[in-house]
Amino acid sequence: MKYIVILGDGMSDQPEIEHGGLTPLMAANIPNIDKLAEMGRSGLLKTIPEKLHPGSEVANLAVLGYDVESVFEGRGVIEAASIGVQLEPGDLAMRCNLICIAGEKIKNHSSGHIPTAEAIELIKYLNEELGSEVVTFYPGVSYRHLLVIKGGNKSLNCIPPHDVPGTSIADVLPSASDESGEETAQLLLDLILQSQKLLKCHPVNLKRKLDGKDMANSIWPWSPGYKPAMKTLKEMYGIKSGAVISAVDLIQGIGVYAGMDVIKVEGATGLYDTNYEGKAEAAIEALKTHDFVYLHIEASDEAGHEGDYDLKLRTIEYLDNRVVKFLVAEIAKMDVSVAIAVLPDHPTPWKLKTHTRDAVPFLIWYPGIQPDEVQRYDEFSASKGSYGVLESHQFMQELLQK
Repeated sequence: MKYIVILGDGMSDQPEIEHGGLTPLMAANIPNIDKLAEMGRSGLLKTIPEKLHPGSEVANLAVLGYDVESVFEGRGVIEAASIGVQLEPGDLAMRCNLICIAGEKIKNHSSGHIPTAEAIELIKYLNEELGSEVVTFYPGVSYRHLLVIKGGNKSLNCIPPHDVPGTSIADVLPSASDESGEETAQLLLDLILQSQKLLKCHPVNLKRKLDGKDMANSIWPWSPGYKPAMKTLKEMYGIKSGAVISAVDLIQGIGVYAGMDVIKVEGATGLYDTNYEGKAEAAIEALKTHDFVYLHIEASDEAGHEGDYDLKLRTIEYLDNRVVKFLVAEIAKMDVSVAIAVLPDHPTPWKLKTHTRDAVPFLIWYPGIQPDEVQRYDEFSASKGSYGVLESHQFMQELLQK
């Protein structure tokens, strides 16, 4: 048996009156995913431990069956692995967004989804101007980058920028959670202030302003941590070979620590315009040489952060028609049995524009599974599924039938 997890990041939601009490999942036309739900079994999965923030880093670790509270060390360290940055003992790694500030408020967490080429130019410039033996900036993808502070202290309060759009920056700046973090917190404040002075006059931003685009006029460091101690999927489950397919550094980094091969797809953007077909084709090719494939599609999460119901619905339909339909057809041609799971990592309600910790709907199908009575895939149908409500570590056990 081989296994594929199809993860639609943030695609579950909350019902809203203005859309007939339907979530985007409930309203979407997803016949291929619905068919899997009809043939398989469904349930709800708790992916966010009570003590942790409902971030994608936490949720995806949970989906893979990790004891998140014991291994989680922040988003930055995971993304460091994805871009090949080797952390030394004492290195504090942090996600470093390029954000747009307008009127002293966070306009958005992504600088209007700045293209990678422009963002890399800005990050390299910041590293030339602000980098030192202690501070290093590493470029990533689009607005997502890395800040490493040698000897930094992780006793910090840092708020993810996608959680607080429209908020005054003065109210959400990094701070120390105890005395040991005060020096690092002050360093972060200084870096943020200096970045704003440097970025506002950079040619990339001047052109973006001229073109009517959001400027990348500040850094925003968050999710601090040190290199984690994580077992591989082989060590935990005996999976001999795994592959991860994602446009997002975070997910690629989790794959590295989990011992999976990272497969990158040309045209994969992490947005609604991502190369759905290319990712689906890559997943089928990966199944030919790997026992486990983790296919991550980011688009619905970004639509949720943008507060766009229609776009979120459309991304879910793209997942169904442009990914799942192809995968099911190609898997049927394979001479080996393949188990298929579909789920989000966490909800990203479009009305809230941020993540929540609600349990997410999931389905599992494999040849010979005894189906339950669920006929559709959505939040409320899955709540009636035969799996009931699972804790995070139970999902992989059920998928692997252990």
